[in-house]
Amino acid sequence: MIATASAKTRIRVLLADDHAIVREGVRLCLEGMGDIEVVGEAEDGHQAVRLVGQLTPDVAVVDVTMPRLNGIEALRQIRRDHPRTRVVMLSMHDNEAYVTQALQAGASGYVLKRTAATELATAIRAACSGDIYLHPGVAKRVVADYLQRLGPDDAVPAPHDRLTPREREVLQLAAEGLTTREIAEQLVVSTKTAEHHRASAMAKLNLHSQTELVKYAIRSGLIEAGG
Repeated sequence: MIATASAKTRIRVLLADDHAIVREGVRLCLEGMGDIEVVGEAEDGHQAVRLVGQLTPDVAVVDVTMPRLNGIEALRQIRRDHPRTRVVMLSMHDNEAYVTQALQAGASGYVLKRTAATELATAIRAACSGDIYLHPGVAKRVVADYLQRLGPDDAVPAPHDRLTPREREVLQLAAEGLTTREIAEQLVVSTKTAEHHRASAMAKLNLHSQTELVKYAIRSGLIEAGG
């Protein structure tokens, strides 16, 4: 009876990272904690969103920079479509821009990859309890106070936040070097529709070439330089 009760209370976690070796290491560490069960793994943002819908994990641990659909956009879609799943961002970046974007998109935690697995486990437990965890550890009360003071009229959104979700997807895929035909196949839309979204996104961002698009995507953290 004790073992059954323990199994029922384990936190169900989905891991999303485009590096298999990272997922393997994180999974082994988390499952060694005893109260966490990894129920699925995703290698990109699209797969993460899909698996959250299928597996309904308590917490999704999502890498910030992933191909096809970056972690911030995956976070937005998960929180929109599956609000009961909390999301903890896992990243190698510790600059304020990434943290602010993650919080504004609804993240329940932000943990650096270089930290110990015990910190990630702490963030997962906090998220599951409805708290917010930030490296190196910021109390929920402080974060709530900050977000309350930063009202919608004070927030400074990134230029691409003005785009539609589909335009942001097309923008990232185009920046990653996919042709319009490849983008259409990836998103299961017509070539004409993909081209329309690409042109609309570039017009809204005042971008006039593939080079400008790639530079903007790198500068905004949508893709990694050389990645």
